[in-house]
Amino acid sequence: MLVVLLGLAVAGLSVAVAYVTVGWPKAVPISTGLALCVVFAVAVGVLHRAAWLAFLSMVPALFVLVGSVQLAPEAVLEERGVRQQVTIVGVEVAGKRHAFTLRGDEGPLDEPMIYRGSNPGYRIGGTLVVLTDPDGVVALRAADRVDSRGRLVALAFGAAGWAVIALLAGWRGHVRRREGRFETLII
Repeated sequence: MLVVLLGLAVAGLSVAVAYVTVGWPKAVPISTGLALCVVFAVAVGVLHRAAWLAFLSMVPALFVLVGSVQLAPEAVLEERGVRQQVTIVGVEVAGKRHAFTLRGDEGPLDEPMIYRGSNPGYRIGGTLVVLTDPDGVVALRAADRVDSRGRLVALAFGAAGWAVIALLAGWRGHVRRREGRFETLII
């Protein structure tokens, strides 16, 4: 049960770090979250002598990591972001990075909309609705791509996966102790 609580604490701490570091480089919450996910995996492996369960815990760790890192900025935009309709007036492409120049009702926006990928789906002259942070801490995003509930679901899915793995590891440890098998095995 302690490992289940550790998993929930790690998920909560990852979210807290992501909220505190909103506006900082993404490497900070990512590296902190990754380190916390490794701590959980090590705890599962050491406490229950099950390297395969520790390795398996990295699958829900991806959901926890992605959910926690992306939840904070999207929640900030949903909470205090200003909606405005804009027109795309220019684009600068460097590899798979697209920087779209936008014009709103009051003139050009100071900040470009950045898209990383091969096919952004936006064209010069097209219109879209964006969310901008009035404090300038979070980068603007297309309103239809901001989904804090989806990030929260991913986070909850990862935490639930960790709980299942921790309970499975606890059951496995109980059975091994009951049968008198205390040797350290990979499986």
